[in-house]
Amino acid sequence: MKFFVKYTKIKKTGIWMLTIVSVLVLTGCTNLDEEVFSEVTEDTFVPAESDIIALMASTYTPLRFVMDWQGYFDLQEESADIIVTPTRPNGWDDGGVYKRMHWHKWDNLQWQPTNTWRSCFRGINSINRVILQVESGLIPVDEQQSAEIITEMRALRALYYSMLLDTHGNVPIITDYGEELPVQNTRKEVFDFVEAELLEVVPSLTDSVATISYGRMTKYAAYHTLARIYLNAEIYTGTPQWEKCINACDAIINDGKFSLASSYKDIFATQNDKNPEMVFAIPYDAIYAGQWTAHMKMLLPGHRNVFNMEAQPWGGSSCNPQFIDSYEEGDNRLQDTWLMGDQRNINSGNVVMTLTKEMPSLEFCEATQGFRCGKYEIEEGATGALSNDFPFYRYTDVLMMKAECLLRMGRSEEAAQIVSEIRMRSFDNPEDAVVTGAELEGDTTMEYGTLDTEGNIDEPGDQSPVQYGRFLDELGWEFACEARRRTDLIRFGVFQTKNWYNHKPQGDHTVLFPIGLEELNTNANLKQNTGY
Repeated sequence: MKFFVKYTKIKKTGIWMLTIVSVLVLTGCTNLDEEVFSEVTEDTFVPAESDIIALMASTYTPLRFVMDWQGYFDLQEESADIIVTPTRPNGWDDGGVYKRMHWHKWDNLQWQPTNTWRSCFRGINSINRVILQVESGLIPVDEQQSAEIITEMRALRALYYSMLLDTHGNVPIITDYGEELPVQNTRKEVFDFVEAELLEVVPSLTDSVATISYGRMTKYAAYHTLARIYLNAEIYTGTPQWEKCINACDAIINDGKFSLASSYKDIFATQNDKNPEMVFAIPYDAIYAGQWTAHMKMLLPGHRNVFNMEAQPWGGSSCNPQFIDSYEEGDNRLQDTWLMGDQRNINSGNVVMTLTKEMPSLEFCEATQGFRCGKYEIEEGATGALSNDFPFYRYTDVLMMKAECLLRMGRSEEAAQIVSEIRMRSFDNPEDAVVTGAELEGDTTMEYGTLDTEGNIDEPGDQSPVQYGRFLDELGWEFACEARRRTDLIRFGVFQTKNWYNHKPQGDHTVLFPIGLEELNTNANLKQNTGY
């Protein structure tokens, strides 16, 4: 049973009870003498486990913005070199919002950065409220329950701040539920805060990997968050932390509670909550938590007949052909990630449409131009929301983070052994899955440069080799469309230097997004990020 379902049922019960009370009041009563059989006061109320879960649920729900409209997925992918949303015959110009993301010409009114800022702080605000309620005694829990709640809330707050650390950098650190305008902190201070919080709470977090802990901050989710900030520490603080990243990864690996899924596709299935890779998932449900709408943006209207959907998608986003061309022959992740070529009616087998790789221009593409993301299973009868849980942290990432750190520390053959193990499930011929340390140290296989309308390199731009670029390729093939490509490109120095599709670099300042205009106007303590 998913975390959000429990919360929803609790809420529905409350509504049902309130309805009964309303009916009794409305039907009237002439005898107002009250006979009390029992009463529950603040002093006598002892919350059950379901009450505690309901209390904390509101702190997790803002995470569902990840796959929601103009959410974290768009922020991380539209600004990178895989996902592109050109203008189509049915629209998708949307005031230039997708062009600005692709060109790195966003401003402080751009939806995606603002939605990320507000969603994360909505979660942080809810966490601070819960901690206040527990510490003040407004929620009468015993000492052990109090400690467990506060520990989990602090870990989740650190997760939200790790996202803001990556996207906006210089954000206020807010740890209370006060009314004063918060003071802005530096990116280094935010990094130090996230690290310190997680190191302090991780010994007290649960190491349970079960239904009750699914979708919640466990010890392993905390270690994964630490590994992520250590992996990117050189970007965040100027000082690399490769060894610390390895140690955090090993803390997950050595406990042996997670493993590689035998099937790549199973990780992204509709029913994926039992997948052995799920270190930390964001639970979605088409009925109870219907904020997974990214598929509506990726698929075409005709895919309604291909997948027997109830909803009719909108057909916007597709894949940069340069990335498609980078795949190795025999890598099944190509077909497991992208819808390509003839799309057939699920019932008749007739061709509904044919998707082509070519995408002439961001300014205009035909509806069927560009391969579409098919990584996440579309269940028959799918509506405008999916029930696939999002693998925000998965075990393959733990292994790949360790491999990257080993590579950067000069231990490339050890890194190659890990990468080869991961590749095995995606190649029919095991020999094709093997890579060497020397290969991972080499340049990227992706041909960078802006494209003309015929798909040829128009302006090559910076053609200098990408250090460990071949490993960056592996990250792309494994984690395409998992709301992380921007972060990876920044770490490898590609985001701010290379040309791709119709994109040209706009400067180093673009590694951080601007703080929204409304946020600046409502808090005089905030200073805009450099370059905006």
